[in-house]
Amino acid sequence: MHEYDDAVLACFLKNQGRLFPEPVAGNPEEAEAFLEECMAVVAASVREVLEYFEEAGIDTEGADEESILEADEVFDIGDGRYLIVEG
Repeated sequence: MHEYDDAVLACFLKNQGRLFPEPVAGNPEEAEAFLEECMAVVAASVREVLEYFEEAGIDTEGADEESILEADEVFDIGDGRYLIVEG
């Protein structure tokens, strides 16, 4: 089970509209339940985001760091970490 702290939950609640046409969570508890259900990952660095995509078999060949971080499923938490949510 993943631990999603307040910063992660606030980031998801604020940015969930990038992935979903309707909100999937209205409060931190719902956000945590949703993130656990879809097995969202908190990456501690850009390098971990790249490793996650490589391990998932997503072709990152030729993609620069900026374009990967702009992917809809990658949320910048604002403290150097990134939340990866697969819709």
